[in-house]
Amino acid sequence: MGIVTLFIVPVGVATAVYLEEYADRDRWWNRLIELNIQNLASVPSVVYGILGLAFIVREPLSLEPVLLAGALTLGLLVLPVVIIVAREAIRAVPPSIREGSMALGATQWQTIWKQVLPGALPGIATGVILALSRAIGETAPLLVIGAALFARFNPDGLTEGAFTALPLQIFASIQDPGADTQAVGAGAILVLLILLVMMNSVAIFLRNRYEQKW
Repeated sequence: MGIVTLFIVPVGVATAVYLEEYADRDRWWNRLIELNIQNLASVPSVVYGILGLAFIVREPLSLEPVLLAGALTLGLLVLPVVIIVAREAIRAVPPSIREGSMALGATQWQTIWKQVLPGALPGIATGVILALSRAIGETAPLLVIGAALFARFNPDGLTEGAFTALPLQIFASIQDPGADTQAVGAGAILVLLILLVMMNSVAIFLRNRYEQKW
């Protein structure tokens, strides 16, 4: 999830800023980008697994089924959601904020960096955490790209060694007929639920804190 965050936050926010603040909607490529983002947000997760297998695990990146490939695949899965939420948050900033900043002599980028993004931060942070809450429970894309159902050791690095994820461990443990293994799977389910509750609580806290500050 850390690697996914490092991928989706800069790419998602930068894309949202471009589409809302810089893009000319009369240009056909900008309309095509917006159409694709809207469509990709509703694509089943297994399709992203096929995409990751074709372009990340195999050619052209040829990363093989490693930790970085799994993170990039999950990042592609939730990236459209982050872009859409970030665009809505940026759009919600009052136009008078932009006009006042520009009237005082600030450039467009200074206005975006100092005024627009701080005002949109609660919505962006909430969208990112909710997107991560979805990614943390996904199994289909990881299975398609070749993640291990059972791994006893940590990966050797981002681009070496087999990797797994907590939902895959839960799936493997519950399928095992042994009572002890199923108990381990039940404990892993509780851990995953606690993580999800914590992530959503952080999203609510950030939204309330920055909304009051703004």
